[in-house]
This record gives sequence, structure tokens and C-alpha cells, in this order.
Amino acid sequence: MKTIVLTGGGTAGHVTPNLALIPRLKADGWDIHYIGAANSPEQGLISQVDGVTFHTVSVGKLRRYFDLKNFTDPFRVIHGVGQAARIIGRLKPNVVFSKGGFVSVPVVYGAALHRVPVVIHESDMTPGLANKLSAPFAKVECCTFPEAIKYTRGKGVHTGTPIRPEILSGSRRAGLERFGFDDSRPVMMVVGGSSGAQAINQALWQALPKLTENFQVLHLCGKGNSNASFTGTPNYVQREYLNEEMADAYACADIIVSRAGANALCEILAARKPALLIPYPKTASRGDQLLNAESFRSRGLSRVLLQEDMTPETLTKAIEQLYHDRGILYAAMDAEPTVNGIDAVLEQIYKYAK
Repeated sequence: MKTIVLTGGGTAGHVTPNLALIPRLKADGWDIHYIGAANSPEQGLISQVDGVTFHTVSVGKLRRYFDLKNFTDPFRVIHGVGQAARIIGRLKPNVVFSKGGFVSVPVVYGAALHRVPVVIHESDMTPGLANKLSAPFAKVECCTFPEAIKYTRGKGVHTGTPIRPEILSGSRRAGLERFGFDDSRPVMMVVGGSSGAQAINQALWQALPKLTENFQVLHLCGKGNSNASFTGTPNYVQREYLNEEMADAYACADIIVSRAGANALCEILAARKPALLIPYPKTASRGDQLLNAESFRSRGLSRVLLQEDMTPETLTKAIEQLYHDRGILYAAMDAEPTVNGIDAVLEQIYKYAK
């Protein structure tokens, strides 16, 4: 039996592409193991999946800024490398697939110590720090964006991002019924992201009186961010997050307002939904969402509103313009070459598995 070790974590975005690959790997007869951190997003998500063995290693955060923990966390990483090396030495996998995040670094280094081939995936336009540290030990770097290949020193392949097929299998009618909507006006879904959603939430709440005149609003406000004062507002439904309901939410949405994380953009494109992107500002991230959003804007796949330009008034105007321009965006999305991220990434995994 072939054995694979998957890794990646810290956020759900580093886990969901692995979740998309797992059913195909299981169907192809792989023995699947996952290495992540204890009490982490990856452990919470993978623990719900049958047929995958989860292993934990020590993790140290890799920071680009000064912090006293920068002096202690390297020792946690070194300890994690030792733990990962022992796990990999025992499992003897044919290949390691890394989705990035801090936990992936000790796993990749542990694989290198045993000469196990490593395939890494970069979601964003430019590589994150973890993938930069892992790249020298990788056989290939799978890239979501074609523009990202230039940062890979000859190792890059444009694969897109693996997307769970079930996310695209929803029903518009089921979505309308699930959220209490109807066909009287278009549905707008607003997704602020799993963290840092407050700026969008506040602007949206202030803009609701105007927006709900023309739209039914499904607002995914982020865990712990719900605002009870808006409960019962006509044409407005608030949810902290969605799990299996997300497929029906995509199906019933006519337009989407979203952050510009790579996984979200790939799902929006696959679902063929006109979108207004509000990327995290440079002050709140390393700027990857700004580059992601610019790629989609320049290719005519979405509209963009910078957070620093966002007010209730500019948000309302941008949403109304998005809906007006939706036909133009549909045409651009239909003309975009479709990349099946699952097939393309599995092709690289199978190519380099020893």
C-alpha cells in the first residue's frame, strides 16, 4: 500500500485543500497520515475525517517582526523536526504533501532527513515564509496563480487549488429555503473571513438600510461576531459561519462580497459568482490578499474595493455597480481556462512519489 503524509495548518485555509484531496487518495488506496499541531485548526478538521491518522508535533511560530518568542520558538521548531523525523521514519511514506503554515516546516525538514520526496503548494501570489523555508527541499511547487511561478526558481507548476467538489453541488432552491429567502430580489452573500472580519461587518451593518431595499443579504460575520441587534431585520440573515450549508449558500447567491484569500477566490471562480473583493490591507497582513485581488481585477474576474476606501456609502455603491456589471464578469469567468486543482495537484504527487 502506498503511504502519504499530508501537512499544513494554523488556519483553515491551510487545511481545506488537503481535505479536497483526501477522498481521491482514499479511493486510490493510499494509507493517509496527517501531521499537525495539537489543539489546532488542522486537528479539529482532520479529526472529523474517517481513514486519516493524525500525528502531532511541536510548532514554533515564524515571525517577520521582533518578538521575544523569536528566541525560544526556534527550539520548538527543532524539537518538531525531531518528532516529525521519527514519525516519517516509522511510516516510510512514498511522498509528503505540504500545504504550508508553520507546522509544515518541521515536517518538510523531517522528510528531507529521510530523503522522502516533498511536494508543496502555495495558495497566494507570493510564497509565505513557511513555504520559502521549505522550497529548497521540495521537488515541485504547485501554484494557485500562474503569476506565482516566477517566484519558484524553476520549480513551479500552475495547478490551481484543490476544491472540494461538494462545495459546488448545492441547490439554489434549497439555499433560498434554508435561509428564508425568495425570488423577489437578488441574494448577496457577504463573507468576512474566519478572522479580521470586523471592518466589513461594521460597514455592512451601517449600509443595511440601503442594501436591503434591493438585496437579500446572507452575512457570514465570523465566529463570535454576531450582532443580536440585527436579528429579525427584513431581508437580512446573519450566520457566524457555515459548514455543509455552504454549498447551498453558493448556489443561491447572485453576487458575493469577500476577502481575497486564495481558497475563497478559487471557490468563487469555480462557482462562477460575480464578486466584490475587499482584501486585507498591508497593515493587517503581508500583502498577499492585495496581490490576489489585483490578479482577479486585472483579468476581469472581479471588482475590488480597498479597505481604506470602504465606508457604508462606498460599499453600497460598489455592490450596486457589481450587480449592474455582473454580465461582464460572467463573460470573463466563462473565458477563464478552468484548472481542476485536485487532478493537477495529484498528478504532481503521483509523479514524485517514490
